[in-house]
Amino acid sequence: MLLRTTDPFRDFDRLTQSLLGTTSRPAVMPMDAWREGDRFVIEFDLPGVANESIDLDVEHNVLTVRAERLARNGDWEMLASERPRGAFSRQLVLGDNLDLDQIEASYDAGVLRLVVPVAEKAKPRKIQVTSRGDDRQAISA
Repeated sequence: MLLRTTDPFRDFDRLTQSLLGTTSRPAVMPMDAWREGDRFVIEFDLPGVANESIDLDVEHNVLTVRAERLARNGDWEMLASERPRGAFSRQLVLGDNLDLDQIEASYDAGVLRLVVPVAEKAKPRKIQVTSRGDDRQAISA
């Protein structure tokens, strides 16, 4: 007979680490997304991340955002370490109605901002209705 004891606090700690990450393996990259007319705007909070460490890739309809916050090196002793360091990664599945070739990205004050326009084929358009008046003949009574 196999007897297994569980520690609910250890299990809870594992769950929080998998959801929130740890300082050596962060899992959080807060994001806001909204629509402004014919474009979608996505913002990621990346304070303390160097612009050079941000990497954006689009493959098929998947947008991958990677960034890294490096640990500070020096001859000093860390007193508190609450800010996550290491590599961040997040993937978003984007719809077919977006123009992934025209994504604009900017980084200012720790916020990565992506602007994704709606594809021309997905924009609402008017369809002209024509009549086939040439085929009609007048009937006289």
